Amino acid sequence: MSEVRIKAEPRTEFGKGAARRVRRANKVPAVLYGHGTPPRHISLPGHELMLALKTPNVLLRIEGLPDGPDDGELALPKAVQRDVLTGFLEHVDLLVVRRGEQVEVDVPLKFVGTHEPGGILEEHLVALPVKAEATRIPAEIEVSLDGLAVGGSIYVRDIALPQGVSAAADPDEVVVHLLPAPTAAQLAESVEGAAASAEAGES
Repeated sequence: MSEVRIKAEPRTEFGKGAARRVRRANKVPAVLYGHGTPPRHISLPGHELMLALKTPNVLLRIEGLPDGPDDGELALPKAVQRDVLTGFLEHVDLLVVRRGEQVEVDVPLKFVGTHEPGGILEEHLVALPVKAEATRIPAEIEVSLDGLAVGGSIYVRDIALPQGVSAAADPDEVVVHLLPAPTAAQLAESVEGAAASAEAGES
């Protein structure tokens, strides 16, 4: 998996005003916690952090902590707050992890291959909860659609997972279902129904 080194600075001021000052300096307030250590309040460079978070479950090596190891703390993003209008990062919670430690994360699914023609793909899951070693979390998991027949489904139990990765979801949960395509008569009936509803709403 991807590992990104990023330089942190300790934060000694708290509250909304202090957080705004951090963001005006193009930095992001963050909290680093886990493994029985007290929460550490830090700030991270905004642009570097934004680029790093484009990779799902990116492993961050947090450097520059006065009370941290010389080679930095390994951490996973656990909660990311963004401005609802601009999308800018406002705050990040980071979980300290250790090499060899098992963690539970959601990994994006990538659908590949070709299903039987004449169907409409209905995706029930776009990410799969898995357990994996903290330093070996896959960036994505491929789900093959080859041979999927109309009316058929792919379940969690059907997904081929990388070595060392196990699903943390119900094996019988549906991942994707191939619905029959509507007939011309069904489409016409749907259009007529929508038109009738619109007329009723206007009257």
